[in-house]
Amino acid sequence: MEYFRSMELSAISPNIHACNSLISSLMRNGWFDDSIKVFNFTRAKGITTGHTYSLILMAHAKAHGCDSALRFFRELESECDVEKDFDAIVYNTMISTCRNVENWSEIERLWRSMKANGCAGTRVTYHLLINSFVQCDQSDLSLYAYREMVQNGFEPDSNTLNAIISVCAKEGKWDASLSVFNKMLKDELKPNLVACNALINSLGRAGELKQAFQVYNTMKSFELKPDAYTFNALLSSLNKADRHHKALELFEMIERDQTSQFNIHLYNTVLMSCSKLRLWDKAIEILWQMEAYGLSDLTMSYNLVIRTCELARKLTIALQVYKHMVHQKCSPNIFTYLSVIRCCVRGNLWEELEEILNQTMPNATLYNAAVQGLCLRKNDDLANKVYAKMLESGFQPDVKTQVLMLRMIRKRK
Repeated sequence: MEYFRSMELSAISPNIHACNSLISSLMRNGWFDDSIKVFNFTRAKGITTGHTYSLILMAHAKAHGCDSALRFFRELESECDVEKDFDAIVYNTMISTCRNVENWSEIERLWRSMKANGCAGTRVTYHLLINSFVQCDQSDLSLYAYREMVQNGFEPDSNTLNAIISVCAKEGKWDASLSVFNKMLKDELKPNLVACNALINSLGRAGELKQAFQVYNTMKSFELKPDAYTFNALLSSLNKADRHHKALELFEMIERDQTSQFNIHLYNTVLMSCSKLRLWDKAIEILWQMEAYGLSDLTMSYNLVIRTCELARKLTIALQVYKHMVHQKCSPNIFTYLSVIRCCVRGNLWEELEEILNQTMPNATLYNAAVQGLCLRKNDDLANKVYAKMLESGFQPDVKTQVLMLRMIRKRK
């Protein structure tokens, strides 16, 4: 900086390359005020370049944050000849600055402003745009930027393609996602685990089971290690295709692989398979395994096991699982109580039914389920008793409950 001042005093003008280097050095050392002085000197001399603007905007963002840098950018935009002075590097700098704080709306505005001012985006511009919009969960904008990038003849890198695979998959556009995936394979690029998982999940949801497993086999050929999300997507795909036995076979294969990681979602998916097959004993075995591994927040898991026991007509066992759930201090929810009430009604477990209705928080849905079940089982006395208690508690019976109670009263007459 001393050399710069001495040159000024000697009426010697440093060239723009020297000024840019000085601004960069001052910025690295945190001397923002001095970097502004050098920047103003370049403007006064009319030698400012896009690189100069980029450096000072980076310095401003580092010193004062994104919002202040945006205001400074607007000031510069209004004062200079934008089409002449602002190149793609300037816009890239501001897009990157906004990405750091996930300000996608300003990124979009910068992109539109860039095009309006006749500044062509570079490959870096499009990578920044796509990754920024993906990071900010703006799928439509990221896809639009990708299409424009390809139309303008730029070749996306593997990070961009992986991001687009995930975005398309998330939007349910499995065919577009698969097309980008195949492009990567053709170009000898390696998809990452996140993209593969997203694509497998999307294909499974669309019922494209064969292609989902093809992607799985491809990722293994790249030595990508499947994780819990991979296996959960495959299990969900098999369940959707009503291939529940295959889902259990896959689960057992995963269990044999000691390096595989499990999470609660994977367990719950295989519990759904057990429920469809009425395999109550297998469901209970899996639940005990989950408890042994110290997994928490098992309400949904307990619900699935209780429901499986209900479907298998193991009503007393369903009640035992419920009691164990309470003992484990796992909070039942409305679905737990509805399933247990149905089990009590079907199993003629009247004392247990009254106990559950007395223990739970009063709820019109539970009372309606209990009364309807009792009426259908022709247990008129208990139906009347529960119905009376329902009215005393201030709950309104639904239409089905009212119809069943009226039918029961007419039969008595």
